[in-house]
Amino acid sequence: MANSFDPYREALVIEQSTVWPDSLAQVPAPAERERIEKLLHQGPSQATELEYIRLATGFHRKITVTAEDLERLKTKTD
Repeated sequence: MANSFDPYREALVIEQSTVWPDSLAQVPAPAERERIEKLLHQGPSQATELEYIRLATGFHRKITVTAEDLERLKTKTD
């Protein structure tokens, strides 16, 4: 279940992951994927699908990449 951006949880994020759905498996190339993942985690409030998973010592931020995210970040630089 996706969450909205939460500054409190964000301050306690100790792990992060990015999920690429099968529908987006063919795009983009590995170097471009890394760039997009970096941008998504640098600005999690802009991610379309964001989930915080409670851990014993903080939170895990999980972002699922969407076509909207790809379009928004296509031309953005680091």
